[in-house]
Amino acid sequence: MSATECLLADLFDYAGLFPPTGLDMHSAARNYLEYGRGAHKQALGRFVLEFDQFPYLFDAAGDYVRGMRLSLIADADSDWHELQRLLDKGYRIESIEMKPVECDEISGIVDRIPEGPTIYFEVPWKAQSAKALAAVAAAGACVKLRMGGAYADAFPSTDAVANMLRGLAAHRIRFKATAGLHHPIRARHPMTCAPDSSMAMMHGFINLACAAALVYYGGEAEEAARLLDESHDDAWRNEPDSIGWRSHQWSKEQLCTVRREFLMSVGSCSFSDPIRDLEAMGWL
Repeated sequence: MSATECLLADLFDYAGLFPPTGLDMHSAARNYLEYGRGAHKQALGRFVLEFDQFPYLFDAAGDYVRGMRLSLIADADSDWHELQRLLDKGYRIESIEMKPVECDEISGIVDRIPEGPTIYFEVPWKAQSAKALAAVAAAGACVKLRMGGAYADAFPSTDAVANMLRGLAAHRIRFKATAGLHHPIRARHPMTCAPDSSMAMMHGFINLACAAALVYYGGEAEEAARLLDESHDDAWRNEPDSIGWRSHQWSKEQLCTVRREFLMSVGSCSFSDPIRDLEAMGWL
């Protein structure tokens, strides 16, 4: 594998059902199945849907559902017996993404969820984030970071992301990131698909992956914030055996380790946008 292939392997969890794309189930499922047969299928991760949408997915995809890798968004009151039934039937439910819950609920929820899927808890960016990380670590679960949304204030600052990454690395907590990560390098983009959409400065998934590598191998939050803030394409180097940013460089072995042990995936309502941008950059 090249360094880029290490970084991109299973990276994008496809969330086409959710804003700003907001496709219907048939369209989203068809897209996912097509991407899984396409030239860049190695970059495709799981199909993301709400727990209670599963029957509609079966209606849309039929027996093809058995070949789909799934991530279910759930809440504390979800029917975990039904989850066990689906797992027993052989459906590939690889992860559960919990909606925000109180820190003291995390351990009890993990105890109720059947074994098998990786469990992600969305944590706050500001107040009580340290307490939330400690609770997730104690429960042996993972963290979900929301990196954007439909309004400018939904995008956390680069300092906030860098400090969060340092906290995750200190606890050795694996994480996924979602929302506002359609593009490789930090830049201004429309926040929705509407022609008159407002613009916002969005985080890049290459910035995030390299910042994760930097802090995983001992880098400081200040340097990670500078990396996350980088918006110049020519600051990056894509070589067969490494990816570099300015004076920093990560080997393909290091990137594979970071992807396996730290940054698990990126949720995106588009799979074609990040692939198209990477092709334009000459990375694919």
